[in-house]
Amino acid sequence: MRNKLTLRLLTYFGAALLTFALISGVLFQALFTRHTVDAKRADMLQRATSLAQTLSDALSGGETTGRGMGGQGMGSGYGAFVRALGLLDNNAWVVDENLDFLIAGHFMGSPLTYADLPADAGALVRQVFEGQTPFSEGFSTILGTPTLTVGAPIMDNGKVAGALLLHDSVAGVDAASEAGFRILLLSGAAALVIAIFLSVLLSYAFARPLEKMNATVLRLADGDYAARTAITRPEPFDRLARALDALGQRLGDAKQAEEMQEQLRNDFLANVSHELRTPVTVLRGSLEALCDGVVQTPEQEDAYHRQMLSETRTLQRLVNDLMELARLQNADFPMQKSMLSLAEPLTDAVRSASQMAQGKNIRIHTTLSSEPIPFSGDYGRLRQMFLTVLDNAVKYSPEDTVVTVMLAPGEVSMRDQGPGIPSEELPMLFDRFRRARDAQPREGSGLGLAIARQIAQRHGMSISVESEPGQGSLFRFTWPIALPGGALA
Repeated sequence: MRNKLTLRLLTYFGAALLTFALISGVLFQALFTRHTVDAKRADMLQRATSLAQTLSDALSGGETTGRGMGGQGMGSGYGAFVRALGLLDNNAWVVDENLDFLIAGHFMGSPLTYADLPADAGALVRQVFEGQTPFSEGFSTILGTPTLTVGAPIMDNGKVAGALLLHDSVAGVDAASEAGFRILLLSGAAALVIAIFLSVLLSYAFARPLEKMNATVLRLADGDYAARTAITRPEPFDRLARALDALGQRLGDAKQAEEMQEQLRNDFLANVSHELRTPVTVLRGSLEALCDGVVQTPEQEDAYHRQMLSETRTLQRLVNDLMELARLQNADFPMQKSMLSLAEPLTDAVRSASQMAQGKNIRIHTTLSSEPIPFSGDYGRLRQMFLTVLDNAVKYSPEDTVVTVMLAPGEVSMRDQGPGIPSEELPMLFDRFRRARDAQPREGSGLGLAIARQIAQRHGMSISVESEPGQGSLFRFTWPIALPGGALA
């Protein structure tokens, strides 16, 4: 995959570079030629203007004899004077308004005549006599080489007395353009080689993280949620790589949570089956004994009936607790919340637990906050939550001990003097069908603390436990309280 992607990227980069080189070459040649021609024109214009000004000064100064520039004698004398000064050569001509040569070189060994002039010579000379400095390439035909001609007016007492035509070959311009193009071609080829090398590196830099991400995606698709791109330093697509790693982490967490839920489901079914097996077995055994006539006396029959009634109550309690837990876990299950003083349901729960505590001579010592603690909650559910923990405290506490209950802003605590809970059991204490202190006789469905936790969560509370074997247990109910200024503590 890397080779294919690298080759494709290299092809794209190469095509872009070649296109850039071709466009640059064509534009360079056109612009360089234009610049060179413009420079040639400016130079010729300066030379022609300077020569025309020199001739105008000579003509106005009366350095020649005759009646004017148009006269034959004057023309011959002026030409001899100019050649003597070395101002003109065969590339500079002077003509009058009628295109008659006043000064001109020889072409192919013969003097130039009117017939030798190109078709646009008349238009060029007319522009000169209008005071302009025009250019023309029409003289190339008679000079036998690409030539640029510039015309400049020669002035005599404020009037145009003649037209100076200055020629210069543009073959050197083409040669310079070709030389510049060759230099551009060589430098462009060298730059292209370097650019291709850099393109290979860049293509590899693009392909390598893409290959890693592709491999990671394939592993994630196969269910390997531990797959990571291993791209840590900044490079192309590093943000996408981090997003893929985050996706893998979330998928892994989701899978782990799903496996945990599945394990909890299996444990729940196993625990329910275990909890149901004992009372169902006892009921079946009792009924079989009664049906088979094993029971002979009324006293035995009464004992069997009482045993069956007890197991039926156990089944009823288990079913009720399961239904209660299912309702509490349903977010749509309504709570009948209202503003109340939290001391009220707590005191009610302590009063109920005290009835069971009297049988073991256990005293429940309650300390309440001096200030009322307002709370929005369901009175019956809060009482049920507190009573569940108090029942466990009384159930597992030795006789003649004390259970301490304290209410303070943001916290309710309940401490017993029981045998304590092993540290390895604490994290699972609030799970369904989890019972601590296995050495003690067990009653109930094993769902009480799970129900208490659900009630606490529905009221925005947290329930926790601190315990050590032989040191008793401390249960805490905590919730955020409002501080001055609206903050929560």
